[in-house]
Amino acid sequence: MQFFGFACLTLAALALTVQIASNGLAMYRCRRHRATATPRHRPAITLVRPLCGLEHFSRETLKSTFNIAYPDYEMLFCVADAADPILPLLRAVIAEHPGRNARVLIGEDAVGANPKLNNMAKGYRLSSHEHIVFVDSNVFTPPDYLDQLASALESGAGMVTAPPVGLAPLGFWGELECAFLNSYQARVQYTIDTLGRGFAQGKTLFFRRADLDRGGFAMLASDPAEDAAATRMMHAKGKRIRLAGPFPQLVGPRTAAQVWKRHVRWAKLRRASFPLLYAPEILAGPLMPLTALLTGLHSLGLVSLLPALALMAAWYLPELLLLRVAGWPRSISPLLLRDMLLPAIFIAGCAGSSFEWHGKQMTAARQTKARPRLARMHPKLLWARLASRNPFA
Repeated sequence: MQFFGFACLTLAALALTVQIASNGLAMYRCRRHRATATPRHRPAITLVRPLCGLEHFSRETLKSTFNIAYPDYEMLFCVADAADPILPLLRAVIAEHPGRNARVLIGEDAVGANPKLNNMAKGYRLSSHEHIVFVDSNVFTPPDYLDQLASALESGAGMVTAPPVGLAPLGFWGELECAFLNSYQARVQYTIDTLGRGFAQGKTLFFRRADLDRGGFAMLASDPAEDAAATRMMHAKGKRIRLAGPFPQLVGPRTAAQVWKRHVRWAKLRRASFPLLYAPEILAGPLMPLTALLTGLHSLGLVSLLPALALMAAWYLPELLLLRVAGWPRSISPLLLRDMLLPAIFIAGCAGSSFEWHGKQMTAARQTKARPRLARMHPKLLWARLASRNPFA
C-alpha cells in the first residue's frame, strides 16, 4: 500500500509540474510586450477571409482587415450564399475604404464535405500572389498581422498558424469561452510548439502556394477539419509548422449551449483526426491529480484537506499569472467551471461523429477516399471522362 500511495503522490506531482511549466512557457510566448516581428522580406500576400453570417463584432473584424500595415496584399472575402446577411455590411465596409485591393467572391467549389473549405477554395483559385493566408471571420487582425506571419515563415517553416485568444467577452458564458480558448487551448498549443511539434489551428493558415500545389488544395479535404489535414500534409513533407500571434478573437455574448456545442464539436474533430493524441485529454484539468493526491494520502494513512487546498492553489495561481501577463480576461469561476466540464466534453466527443456547424449537419468521420461527383462536373470534363472509357472492355 505504501508503494501505491507514493505512486499516486508522484503522479499528482508530475501533473502539477506539467501545469506550472506549460503556464511558464505560455507566459514567455504570449507576453504583452513582445518585440515586434520584422521580416527580412515582405512578399505580396493574398488574404482569403471566408464569411458566413453576421456576428456581434463583424464590423470590427472586417475593418481590421483593411487596417493591416503591410505594403502589398489583396483581400478576397468569400461568401457561399448570395443571400448571406453579412454581404450588405461587407460591401459597406469595402466602400469605406476606396482604392483598396478587395474583392467579394460568392459561391462554392465542391472540394469535399467541409463547407468552410468549399467556401475558401475559390479564394485560393483566384488568388494573385504566391503567399496565401486563410483567416477566419471572427479573428481580429492587428496592424502587424502579416508581418508576424511573414517573419515566422522565413524561419524555415512550411506553414504558419496561430491560435485565437478570446477578448471582449460579454457575460459569464463569454468568459467561459475565453477560459477554454486562452489559458487552456492556447497554452497547450504554445507549449507543444516550443517542444518542436507544432500543429495547425484553422483560425489562421499561412502557406506558400508551392507547398499547397504539391499536395493539391483538395488534400485539405482529406480530414473533416482543414487544419488537421494541413497538419498531416506538412508533417508528411517533413516541414515544420510555426506559431505566430496569438491573435484576438472578439467573443462578445455567448450562451451555455453555444459554448458546449462548440467545444464538443472541436472534441469530435480532434478525436476523429488524431485519436491517439485525443485519448490523454481525459486526464486534462486538476481532477486527476487531485484524485491521485487524496488516494495517495489515504493509502499512507494521512487524512487532511490542507494538501488538497495547496494543490489547487498551486494549480491555478500560475494560470492566473499567465492571464495577467498576457493581458487576457481573468476570473477564477470560469476556470473552475471549464475544468469541471472537461471530462464531460471528452466523453461527448467520443459519442458519435455528427455535429452542426452554421446550421449544416456535418460528420467528424474521416473520408477514406475522395471520389469526384460526375453530376457536378463541367459538361466538357464529364464528356472527356466518359469518352476516355472503353465501352467494349
